[in-house]
Amino acid sequence: MELLYHSDSFVVVRFDVPADLSGGPQRGGYEIVDKFARKEIFLEGLLAESFKAGVEQLAEQEPSIEEFDDYISRFTALAQQPVAMH
Repeated sequence: MELLYHSDSFVVVRFDVPADLSGGPQRGGYEIVDKFARKEIFLEGLLAESFKAGVEQLAEQEPSIEEFDDYISRFTALAQQPVAMH
């Protein structure tokens, strides 16, 4: 687990799950928490790859926090899971 991004609006964490002992594929993805909506989403597979590619492309342009937040908000529109505090 690695914290990748933290702003007033969002938190993005990357999860890498190693391949199992039988040689299965490595898994992982990105968890995005929308602090204001109090919802989260976990991106994996092709959606995670699309998110990563977009972030890398955006990072090359030296974006502002607002530009990063705007990009991330495109994905949090899909969020259905409420954030629960334990």
